[in-house]
Amino acid sequence: MKQFLYFLLPALIVSAQTKSEPPLSDHLIEMKPFIGNTYKGDFINSTKENPMFDVLSFERALNGNAIKVIHSVNNGEFGGETMVMWNPEKGGLQSWYFTSAGSLTIQNVQIKKNTFISIENVERNQNGITKVKTIIEVFNGDQIKKRTKYLMNNLWKDGSETLYNKVNGLKPVFN
Repeated sequence: MKQFLYFLLPALIVSAQTKSEPPLSDHLIEMKPFIGNTYKGDFINSTKENPMFDVLSFERALNGNAIKVIHSVNNGEFGGETMVMWNPEKGGLQSWYFTSAGSLTIQNVQIKKNTFISIENVERNQNGITKVKTIIEVFNGDQIKKRTKYLMNNLWKDGSETLYNKVNGLKPVFN
């Protein structure tokens, strides 16, 4: 019996050490370069007197069936959480973005190599905007670029662009 335990114990230890979390859903596997990373970006209109920055993190959620994206502007002045997952009824990826201001936005999502694209339908916009597209791209593994475009009169117009750098020890926070 002792010999069996001596044989079993190392096998159990190796098994515990090599056991990993379940993989991402096949629908989300292209998000792997984003997972577990946090990025900080300064807004274009940011100044030393009035700094404006966004902290953005990507986490695996719901046993790999979802990705949670959390962001906060200026340490919690504004922010939100997004859940991205496969919607079998729609036959595609969707995201649900909940903000600290109490709003909810549902977006269609596309993931292409190192690029996350979400498109939101907009109603009753005074400027004639009917859709908002957000594009987040990974560069060199330690930077991401976030661009926003607006659909107006059936033409995509450029909006804002922010470059984020990967950071350690920083997470989005809310007040």
